[in-house]
Amino acid sequence: MKKLSCVLFAIASTAVATAQSGGGWTNLFDGKTLNGWNKITGSADYKIESGEIVGLTVPNSPNTFLVTDKEYGDFVLELEVKVDDTTSNSGIQFRSHYNPEMADGRGGKGRVYGYQFELDPSSRAWTGGVYDEARRDWLYPLSLNPAAQGAFKRGEYNKIRVECIGNNIRTWVNDKVCAYVVDTVDKKGFIALQVHAIPKPELAGEKIHWRNIRIKTTGLSPLPFAKGVYVADYIPNTLSPYEKSDGWKLLFDGKTTNGWKGAYKPEFPEKGWEVKQGTLTVLSSNGAESTNGGDIVTKEEYKAFDLSFDFKLTPGANSGVKYFVTLTENNAGSAIGLEYQVLDDTLHPDAKLGRDGNRTLSSLYDLIKADKQKRFIRQPGNWNTGRVVVYPNNHVVHYLNGVKVLEYDRGSAAYRDLVALSKYKKWKDFGEAPKGHILLQDHGNEVSFRSIKIKELK
Repeated sequence: MKKLSCVLFAIASTAVATAQSGGGWTNLFDGKTLNGWNKITGSADYKIESGEIVGLTVPNSPNTFLVTDKEYGDFVLELEVKVDDTTSNSGIQFRSHYNPEMADGRGGKGRVYGYQFELDPSSRAWTGGVYDEARRDWLYPLSLNPAAQGAFKRGEYNKIRVECIGNNIRTWVNDKVCAYVVDTVDKKGFIALQVHAIPKPELAGEKIHWRNIRIKTTGLSPLPFAKGVYVADYIPNTLSPYEKSDGWKLLFDGKTTNGWKGAYKPEFPEKGWEVKQGTLTVLSSNGAESTNGGDIVTKEEYKAFDLSFDFKLTPGANSGVKYFVTLTENNAGSAIGLEYQVLDDTLHPDAKLGRDGNRTLSSLYDLIKADKQKRFIRQPGNWNTGRVVVYPNNHVVHYLNGVKVLEYDRGSAAYRDLVALSKYKKWKDFGEAPKGHILLQDHGNEVSFRSIKIKELK
């Protein structure tokens, strides 16, 4: 791929040095000109008004970017942004790149790809989240940090901060911590301001305002980051120092089966599971439930917790991650517990069974259907991230790839009504044990797991 350094640098007429602003900061915008910046991919307009850069939406254009001439590796970026309208989606690219040969399907000239600080003035309120433009989609939807979703103020100037130091990407809005991503894909790239494409012509002329854009690249000192923020860590089977200090522990180290045993067995199964290349995989046995290696469970039991795990399906596969598994039922087949469904909804027939889709991917199996959009489902052969949070008050939330898909209150009247309609009605107080094991299910199909981590909640 040809990057901007190979394309735009060659056509830039002159390189204009940015002004120093003291304290190690460098201004990326002089308040008067667009020196040091170039517009690419689309036809949206960028103007200078009253010492700020103003981007204006136009019809029939793909996303348009105003990009820096220079690339940046480790840095702290600060600026102020104002978005007036709820439909004016925008973003700030960083460590990003340009491929003039990549088609976008909307008549644009190439594509910008890479990390993006999301600017989202809609009711979804994901400003401060991290998106991977034209590549991997969402890395950190701000639904992973609900406490930050009210930080952005529409129609006002907002203070934005982005820290990229090593593999750590962290964001702030108005001094409120937002996203924390650990990733190794891009070490450096340009910074860009985005005017998003508009879905209909009547939205033309909407404005995004940027001012006081500055960057620091030396003497970097990361700001303190509030405890309790979920980290999207894309380095498999690792914990960042922040996660360790915040109480997270790995349930799978990527190399051994330490901490696991077979359900109803004293040791780990001798067959049916394998650890290879950093993954823990249940092997295929033609779709038969718990007839090969059988389910595996953690040796430890957990009460309230935040559980995160990556999983990769093969076509047509079925499995599950269960919690509050007590192993007291002594039933045939898979051990009993609340189940985060792991399923290929397209090919496996179980997706059409149950009631109203309550056996589909990321659902609370046979009880509550997951409310999810197709764009957030990564098809078989790709890694997905599941997450189950059980709060001390028994409120439970399921996530799929960072997006909340369902929530319920364990032991509530509404919950018990659902159990009474399910296959679990024959077990007294199903799912209401004060503590239990975490289980990975052997449903006879090949499914892989990695980056299984847990934090106990008090």
